Amino acid sequence: MSEFEQSMADDGGSAPSYRLRKTVVMVGMMGAGKTAVGRALAAKLRVPFLDSDHEIEVAANLSVPEIFDRDGEAFFRKRETEVIARLLDSERGILSTGGGAFLAKQNRELISQRGVSVWLNADLELLWNRVKHKNTRPLLRTSDPKATLAALYDTRTPLYQQADLSVPSDPSLSIDAMADRVIEALLQRPDVLEQYQ
Repeated sequence: MSEFEQSMADDGGSAPSYRLRKTVVMVGMMGAGKTAVGRALAAKLRVPFLDSDHEIEVAANLSVPEIFDRDGEAFFRKRETEVIARLLDSERGILSTGGGAFLAKQNRELISQRGVSVWLNADLELLWNRVKHKNTRPLLRTSDPKATLAALYDTRTPLYQQADLSVPSDPSLSIDAMADRVIEALLQRPDVLEQYQ
């Protein structure tokens, strides 16, 4: 029994059941919580969790930073599009994508046709607080990573705004509470998610 199901049982209630009609694609900046919130969301909806970066790493037998170093960003982005297309054609679930995935028009069109995009909209300070101590972000390996992050944020935000749904990130919310917030947004789209008892 998951922690969520246990807490529902403790409350004497039963966990709601959901029917996911389209794959939900988590988009947004590095540090927005796409993977953590995506995993929690998948658990609550009882659907598979998929991560495009992880799938690329498994196929290449290299980490994302190693792929960037060895083959360059253009090569990585091409593989990313291939993987996203394949995952969108597989079983419906929650798909977490890398921060740059939604920038490509081809990816935005694929996601719009075969799934629904959810932008985890986190402000710059929240993002910086989450990524500043990690060295796993190839795009932040610069002399001024915060300025680099700010430039990426300014460039990418107009594209993220094209997502089907936007869910504001709140630093005071737990991962679990953020997943609930995403579910609330998804329930506004009956073509994507239905709740039943």
